[in-house]
Amino acid sequence: MKIEPAIVASFSCLSLLITSLVFSQERDQRQYWLDLAAADQIYADRSAEIGRTRAFLEFLGEGSIVFRENGPVDALEEYRAADFERDQLTWESHYIDVSRDGDLGLTAGPYTSVDESGEGLEFFGHLVSIWKKTGERWELMADMVAPIPGYLSLDVEPSSEDTLPVFEETAHPVLAMSEDNTMQNLIDADNLFGLSINFRGGQRALLRYGLENSRVYLPNMGPAVGAEVASSVYGAYLDEELRTTNPISLTHRGGFLSSSKEMGYTYGTMATTTDESEPGFRAAYLRLWRLNEVNEWRIAVEVLNPMY
Repeated sequence: MKIEPAIVASFSCLSLLITSLVFSQERDQRQYWLDLAAADQIYADRSAEIGRTRAFLEFLGEGSIVFRENGPVDALEEYRAADFERDQLTWESHYIDVSRDGDLGLTAGPYTSVDESGEGLEFFGHLVSIWKKTGERWELMADMVAPIPGYLSLDVEPSSEDTLPVFEETAHPVLAMSEDNTMQNLIDADNLFGLSINFRGGQRALLRYGLENSRVYLPNMGPAVGAEVASSVYGAYLDEELRTTNPISLTHRGGFLSSSKEMGYTYGTMATTTDESEPGFRAAYLRLWRLNEVNEWRIAVEVLNPMY
């Protein structure tokens, strides 16, 4: 069969165009990753230079939240009212993820905190932060700690290659920009995950609603990476903490959808309804989502912190 030269030329041009677009997207994604990595490092350096309170106030965005014993609170109000300057907080990121448009991202890594007000106790854990870009400035929108006993080294280095498997699970840009893909869809997914925990259990719920390359940060545990490990750890943690057959009630408190609509985050609380004789389960959650290749929202990063 003879193929017309014009057809061959058209296919060649189309191939070159697709290759060029893919290369451009990869280049932009890499730059967005580097920009967020730089912002996070400046944030950490400023905390060491001028103190935790002043540094946080420099980077917190409008509508940002932090998590305290009773759940999420307004971060700007919290840091303007409280004095954390006597607490040393030092951290380094070991994982960074950023949206396709470079307007939403996550950083995570080990931290150490020293309370100098009394005995100089040192605490360790993992700090997970959500960032949103406003104009040319990255702003901190939420962070949650997952404390662990013992020692954690800060000698870590993030790599953009760690996010490549996540990108491979993410929806095509054209599909993600569908008019049907809205913040309400993400909220619905958030609530549905809470319901799923009740009738599937934590392990099977995360297997159903998590990415293959999901990450979980829980108190007293190291990061769990990959669907099998993450879901197993998540299920075991909930089984240990719940100790009741009463259902979990999830209360969605807020979130944000990136302009490229393939990444979003949600936060809120999960609790069991119990009588006064039982302490019950109460925890705050911070959740990073990605839209997968079949246009379903999947959990990329899950963080829980007990409420008292």
